[in-house]
Amino acid sequence: MMDDPKTLVSTDWLAAHLNDPDLRVLDGSWYLPQMGRDAKAEYDAGHIPGARHFDIDEIADLRSDLPHMAPPPEKFISRMRAMGVGDGHQVVVYDGMGVFSAPRVWWLFRLMGKTDVAVLDGGLPKWRAEGREIEDLPPVVRDRHMTVQRQAHLVKDVTQVAAASKLGDHEIIDARAAERFRGEAPEPREGLRAGRIPGSRNLPYAELLHDDGTLRDTEVLRAAFEAAGVDLTKPVITTCGSGVSAAILSLALERIGHRNHALYDGSWAEWGMYNDLRVEKG
Repeated sequence: MMDDPKTLVSTDWLAAHLNDPDLRVLDGSWYLPQMGRDAKAEYDAGHIPGARHFDIDEIADLRSDLPHMAPPPEKFISRMRAMGVGDGHQVVVYDGMGVFSAPRVWWLFRLMGKTDVAVLDGGLPKWRAEGREIEDLPPVVRDRHMTVQRQAHLVKDVTQVAAASKLGDHEIIDARAAERFRGEAPEPREGLRAGRIPGSRNLPYAELLHDDGTLRDTEVLRAAFEAAGVDLTKPVITTCGSGVSAAILSLALERIGHRNHALYDGSWAEWGMYNDLRVEKG
């Protein structure tokens, strides 16, 4: 794997840079309710030295009824300053599954115009498996100034996705499991219809990962998109259940050099809720 501080870095890379004065490590763990895990409790019990806890559900737009929608820039800035994360920092984000929710945090930073941010390949499980250092102390935080420039082209709302679905001018790629994509499995969130956005393609995020939770090599990633029927010459919109695992697709696209992609923030939590939006099944 090639280390790239703007997309993905290895545990070796992080271990070598852990004491760099301008490195900031974030624990961006987040779990589905059925996983029965508590991200904050796990962080408190043990994290990579110096890591701050990034709460995807709180660093969000709490005015929205939808789960963990991207926060307004002012809120992002205030939360990052409180964590001592600011301009000139190299950020590395990890999670407790390998690669699951960390790409969502990576995408949020990019949405805010911050590109010096990478996901830790294999996350905390790989770090622990290699016997590397863990601590349970809160980090020492110094306030750091942060400026953001929101990159509106990296996010899509329901109106834009509905237009793309109708016109067929984007590839809409859904990271959910195949049974949910086909509408054969019930949605974990209550009150949502089953099915998919018309014209979308399915690439379950698990197909992009090795068993140890690391991202597959770029040639394999590219082949997976092509096998899913994705035309990589088109702009892409990634989607999933609630905008978390869609970011794994976004990260994979970035890794293979496909730069023209956006994430549908509302994802199925929004599309599945409104009866006036068309749904395909089968």
